[in-house]
This record gives sequence, structure tokens and C-alpha cells, in this order.
Amino acid sequence: GDSGHETSVVLFRPPSHARRRSFSMKINISFPATGCQKLIEVDDERKLRPFYEKRMSHQMTAESLGDEWKGYLVRISGGNDKQGFPMKQGVLTTGRVRLLLSKGHSCYRPRRTGERKRKSVRGCIVGPDLAVLNLLVTQTGESEVVGLTDEASAQPARLGPKRANHIRQLFNLTKEDDVRKYVMSREVKQKNGKTTTKRPKIQRLITPKTLARKRARMAAKEAQRVKSIKEAEAYEALRSKRLAERKERKSSRKSSRKE
Repeated sequence: GDSGHETSVVLFRPPSHARRRSFSMKINISFPATGCQKLIEVDDERKLRPFYEKRMSHQMTAESLGDEWKGYLVRISGGNDKQGFPMKQGVLTTGRVRLLLSKGHSCYRPRRTGERKRKSVRGCIVGPDLAVLNLLVTQTGESEVVGLTDEASAQPARLGPKRANHIRQLFNLTKEDDVRKYVMSREVKQKNGKTTTKRPKIQRLITPKTLARKRARMAAKEAQRVKSIKEAEAYEALRSKRLAERKERKSSRKSSRKE
């Protein structure tokens, strides 16, 4: 029978780590030909599963991201986990490791000469713990992606090569062509309203002045060589003369003793 006491129902509440969190990952896609980047947020994990267990520098199709990416090929170029630690090429794990890094290593910039530092980096294998995944378009597909591959959103190259041979290589020039006409320049508006043109100084540019300096340098070197030879000959002649005089004095002393 009923005892008259009210029974209280205690609902079980799972711990916070056991609760299902909403999945979200940002994908930063860049296209070097137009200089554009596009950041998309993906909430559906099924779209990202083809990227899992792939390493950095792996090239694959991007069709799983949607119909607009049909025919596109992308290369995995890096990423960050949810705590902001960057992916490092060559670290074959999905977790974080602490590595002793020095000058020349990625994910580290030394502040002093010879400085080394132990830093946390994430492995190069893609997993669901990433917050941002960086992709690079290597081949375009059937349709253009607005804001990335379309010509309307293309960013003009602000800077170009500075070295003379690199400019020749970019524009397929010959030795006879004037490199100075092809260096990239840009218009800059000053505070007073005037517009000026800025262009870099071309490195390793061979001009008549540089050739004249080289000739002068070579002539000075040759003159120094001739001068050294003449001085050496004069010294040898003087040395021979002094030796002969010393020999003569020695022989005259010997003859005076005999007498």
C-alpha cells in the first residue's frame, strides 16, 4: 500500500565531457593564381571525413565539401588545433608533441643568434580535433567559386621579382631586352594629394656604369700585379748587388791578411 511518502526522481546528468558537442571546423582555402582566400565553416562532419588520416602536402579532391567544388583538387597545407598549436610537417601523429626547435625549423622564429626552444606543435595528420584546416587549390573544377577563383575577385600582384634574371624569367625576356621597363611599379598617393610611382631597385642589373667599374677594378688589379713583379725584380737585383759587395769585401780582407 501507499506509505504516504512522496518519491523524488533523480535524473542522471552525464558529465560535461560525455555530452555531445556541436561539431564545427573552419576551412581556409587559398588560390595562388588570383591571390584570394576563402574561409568556410563546416558543421557536418561527414563532409570532412575524407580529409581525416591524410597528411600535410597530400593532394586530394574537394568534392565532399559541396557541389560547387566538383572537379577541384586541393593540397593540405597545414592547420591549427583548438588550442591554437600549428601543424608541423614530418611529425607523424594526430596529437601534440614538444620538440626542440632552432633556426630554420617551421613553427619557430629565434629571437637571438643560436637560440633553441622546446615548443609544442601538432602532428601533420588531419583529425577531428582541428579548429582550422588550410587547403591550397592546385586544380580548378567545372564551375568558378565566387570570391576565390572568379576573375572579378582576383587580387593584382602588389610586388614582383627584384632580381634582373628573375624578371627576365617571369616575362620570358632575352639579354637584349631592357629589364627596367618590366619591373612592377605601383601608384602611391601622398598626404599632400600628389600621386607618385614606386618601383624596387633592380638587383644584379648590368649597366654601362657597372661594366666600367669592373674594368677599372680589373685594371687596378693588373697594375698592382705588374708593380709587385717590378718591385720583386728590383729587390732581387739590389740583393744580388749587396751579396756581391759582401763577397768582394770578404775576399779583399783575406788577401790583406796573407800579405
